Amino acid sequence: MSAATGRLALVTGASGYIGGRLVPELLDAGYSVRCLARTPDKLRDYPWRDRVEVVRGDVVSGEGLLEALSGVDVAYYLVHSMGGGRDFVNTDAEGARRFAEAAGEAGAGRVIYLGGLAPEHVELSEHMASREEVGRILLDAPVPAVVLRAAVILGSGSASFEMLRHLTERLPAMTTPRWVRSRVQPIAVRDVLRLLVRADELPEETNRTFDIGGPEILSYAQMIQRFAAVAGLVRRLILPVPVLSPGLSSLWVGLITPVPPSVARPLVESLRHDSVTAEDDLARLLRDHERIGFDEAVRLALRRIDEDRVDTRWSSAAWPSAPSDPLPTDPDWAGGSLYTDRRARHVDAAPSELWRVIEGIGGERGWYSWPLAWAARGWIDLAVGGVGLRRGRRDPERLRVGDSLDFWRVEEVVPGELLRLRAEMRLPGLAWLELRVGSQDGRTVYCQQALFHPRGLLGHLYWKAVTPFHGIVFGSMADNIAARAADTDEPAVRT
Repeated sequence: MSAATGRLALVTGASGYIGGRLVPELLDAGYSVRCLARTPDKLRDYPWRDRVEVVRGDVVSGEGLLEALSGVDVAYYLVHSMGGGRDFVNTDAEGARRFAEAAGEAGAGRVIYLGGLAPEHVELSEHMASREEVGRILLDAPVPAVVLRAAVILGSGSASFEMLRHLTERLPAMTTPRWVRSRVQPIAVRDVLRLLVRADELPEETNRTFDIGGPEILSYAQMIQRFAAVAGLVRRLILPVPVLSPGLSSLWVGLITPVPPSVARPLVESLRHDSVTAEDDLARLLRDHERIGFDEAVRLALRRIDEDRVDTRWSSAAWPSAPSDPLPTDPDWAGGSLYTDRRARHVDAAPSELWRVIEGIGGERGWYSWPLAWAARGWIDLAVGGVGLRRGRRDPERLRVGDSLDFWRVEEVVPGELLRLRAEMRLPGLAWLELRVGSQDGRTVYCQQALFHPRGLLGHLYWKAVTPFHGIVFGSMADNIAARAADTDEPAVRT
């Protein structure tokens, strides 16, 4: 019987990259698991959903915290504003304070937090300083806290790995800023997850920070060359340049990789200084010295990608400042406007074939109309601080509620019937796109509906400005999806 049997673990950030992978690890270790979620429906399609309890709540507002923390032996705090947003420093600090206070009031056993590996005696970026502050808030609270600090996490779907992968794969030669010479101690996500679980084995009174890292210390340039060797690519030509600000670097990364500048910037800023462990006390205390090397970590991550087994991605978590309100069941907002663009097409195919095409939309397959127009819209979104069009998909065939899909978020999936997407691009209003499988007189019908709820005069002007293009973009999209479904012998590809 596992030593964890009977212990109750709370996981915050369960829809995020680490949280979504930690939950099954805790279950396999014998824990009972409870998840705190602002939108419980986002966890609905996770394979472990029916094995956990979910409590609706929010760390910043404090809603649901006492209920979620009641009877908890260990609480994992995996919340931070990776993508930034307005006043994220104060928001992160307020969330940590409310959580720490509620943990003490509820009598939780301990808190475990995963932060970033920051060097001492240097000026930290806002993001790194914020993560350090969250750790201090938790350590200063009445409930004992274990703070693990990691540098680059290597795993399929992590933002750090995606940045490294796409820079290496897409650029045989590159000019790079000074931070490619910084020393980094990357760690495999499998090791991070195991140490998060095993940290609960420490003595109850343990209240301190632990640095965690892999077995090798490399420069970022060395990581690029080692990645290329593992991936079977020719050696990359790297030409360092004396200066390139984090802002310009993040724009460069956003141009080359699917990681938008607002997410790339904290990653780049964390590389401005060496990120190397100062101690290895956790390994000594737990007698856990096994670590996956860099090459093997890359090999494992690439295999997961090749086999389409990426459980969570960096974009799994809610996008900061993105609209999160679902489409109301009654969309006729009092005192507001709702613009719609509706299209329907008869399809000479079985409903299952039409659904296959609908669920496979986006990512590498594209949006079945005017690729350049969609790409241009993504570039515009990146230019104004949005996510852009290149986040892609977690899985090439299946979607679940909460998945990011290019510059959309999956809001609802009814298999075989409905896919509803909520826009996360920067807009003067709220937008949704619904793709449905219907029937009429015994024939399959494809139904497509774009909805836009404007904010202010700018929102109305925006809709008026783009309406002339809807016939081309949305009309051809409906035609091509219907045609693709009817062509059952041909796999869906970008059109």
